[in-house]
Amino acid sequence: MRWLGTASHTRWLEQETDRVLEFARAARNPDGFGWLDVTGCLAPDQPDFLWVTARMTHAYAVAALLGRPGANPLVDHGLACLAGGTFRDEQYGGWYTAVHDGRVVDDTKAGYPHLFVVLAGASAVAAGRPGGRELLTEALRVTDAHFWSADEQMVRESWDRTFTTTEAYRGGNVSMHATEAYLAVADVLDDPAYLHRALAIAHTLIHTHARANHYRVFEHFDESWRPLPDYNRDHPAHRFRAYGSTPGHWAEWTRLLLHLRAGLAARGETPPDWLLEDARGLFDACLRDAWQPDGHPGFVYSVDWQGHTVVPARIRWVLAEAIGGAYALYRATGEPVFEDWYIRFWDVARTTFMDLKGGSWWQELSPAGVPSSAVWDGKPDIYHLLHALVVPRLPLTPALAPALAQGALDAA
Repeated sequence: MRWLGTASHTRWLEQETDRVLEFARAARNPDGFGWLDVTGCLAPDQPDFLWVTARMTHAYAVAALLGRPGANPLVDHGLACLAGGTFRDEQYGGWYTAVHDGRVVDDTKAGYPHLFVVLAGASAVAAGRPGGRELLTEALRVTDAHFWSADEQMVRESWDRTFTTTEAYRGGNVSMHATEAYLAVADVLDDPAYLHRALAIAHTLIHTHARANHYRVFEHFDESWRPLPDYNRDHPAHRFRAYGSTPGHWAEWTRLLLHLRAGLAARGETPPDWLLEDARGLFDACLRDAWQPDGHPGFVYSVDWQGHTVVPARIRWVLAEAIGGAYALYRATGEPVFEDWYIRFWDVARTTFMDLKGGSWWQELSPAGVPSSAVWDGKPDIYHLLHALVVPRLPLTPALAPALAQGALDAA
């Protein structure tokens, strides 16, 4: 059985892409893009998060590059809101973490959403949208000044509003998404320095720490990048700082390492062997610890340091990233086993997560496959879903939006 690269599977990916994009259009609001509930309506009590607006701007830049009518106005709306809307701090620079009905409700400056502003700017540049380059330039100015640490060769977590006090904590999640953003920036600006930043991050988080820990990726660190394995033990179901390790990130890193490997090779550099070795190790560990350990379909949300389940909920982004990881390994190696896993993952996605009546995918399911909200509620943001649907139609380099801009869709 073969799916990848076939016209029939590509048509199915196209159809599902359009279904997801159409559902998410309703997220547009005056401040950017809001939080959709399970019915696809804006949740009135939820604030608007910078990371959602940035990721949705990126998503519709991808849609514009796919030739989807109506995508360009949504990209332009996101760019306008990020350039001078409620999120923008005109006094101290950067962007607020959350706003609601035109007012700021969280004025901290967090690295995670700021790096998504970088990604949104890079994707908008690739899509040729007015204001995209200006946003990317400003986002890089802010993140280079305040979040990228040349001494650490890693990314800082957060600051107060004035960029005076930084948090005495380092998170693996923000550095992982910096890796993704830097891959896109390296291609959009033709600047290999950002590719080497991504390599430095991957070396610390994966080749140094995760490889020595049975590929159970550490999520939390102190200021010297020493792991904090007991962090948030009393809050295991935290959305962004869960106790233990989050296997979805292992799958996400699988793909990112292979994008990085391909990007280095495309520039005439010899990628280190560990990029492929560690990608395999992460993927195998994800299957070993998190794939239906209780007999129910899907990946558990988090595990402890012995690989035992902590939070058994199934979250849609985890499966979406596993789809991308399986594809990337198949693309890098040609080994049929990875396409077999790709097919199995899509079977679970179609059987359990895709909401064909209400639209989009369920954000979270219980182990028994019932919609739940132990970690997430509603159906916000289509960033991970879009990647699962579009990445398997592209080469591993350039990055997503630049590859589409170069006409690489379904070219191989």
